[in-house]
Amino acid sequence: MHTASSPRVNYFLYESSSGYALFERLESEEIGSKLADVVAASSDLTKFGKMVKLKSFAPFKSAAHALENMNDVSEGIMNDHLKAFLEMNLPKPGKKSKVVLGVTEKSLAGSIKEGLGYECDASEIVLDLVRGVRFFGDKLLKQLKEGDLERAQLGLGHSYSRGKVKFNVHRSDNMIIQAIALLDQMDKDVNTFAMRIREWYSWHFPELVKIVNDNY
Repeated sequence: MHTASSPRVNYFLYESSSGYALFERLESEEIGSKLADVVAASSDLTKFGKMVKLKSFAPFKSAAHALENMNDVSEGIMNDHLKAFLEMNLPKPGKKSKVVLGVTEKSLAGSIKEGLGYECDASEIVLDLVRGVRFFGDKLLKQLKEGDLERAQLGLGHSYSRGKVKFNVHRSDNMIIQAIALLDQMDKDVNTFAMRIREWYSWHFPELVKIVNDNY
């Protein structure tokens, strides 16, 4: 990972709901206070535009492709699509031209370093850079039309959440079934815990078994 003595971040990865974007960092100064000024300006891209430059953008092929990639990102997996994107757009790592790639997900940063050999940074400075890109995303990603990013975020958010809660669109009563199963499991757990308490406390107070017949 990036340390105080390591070269500064000169590229960073932005995983949007529409695709992967690779930005080049132009400013050498710390971005924290400058970013606050840009955010305060709301619609002024002049300051932030001097700090970063879009190098490449690879849109996802479909909603299913976006979901597959976001699942891999959340699990820290560098899949073939991301690997090919980085290999195509990042300079080859060398002694003279040091490449330090900013990645927000630490587990993904480890996979990229292991798979491609690039030094990765997941520090606060990278979060500030990505925060600025996210704020001005619709203006920086010129390949997208107005509203495309919001629609992609909404669709991907529903798909990602549905996968996480194991929601079945063909079974409208699936949530009720899961709730009943959860209540049954809780009932068994409470019964087991109460039985253990009676058993253990009986060593101190044997008459408890006669006083409390049921577990709860």
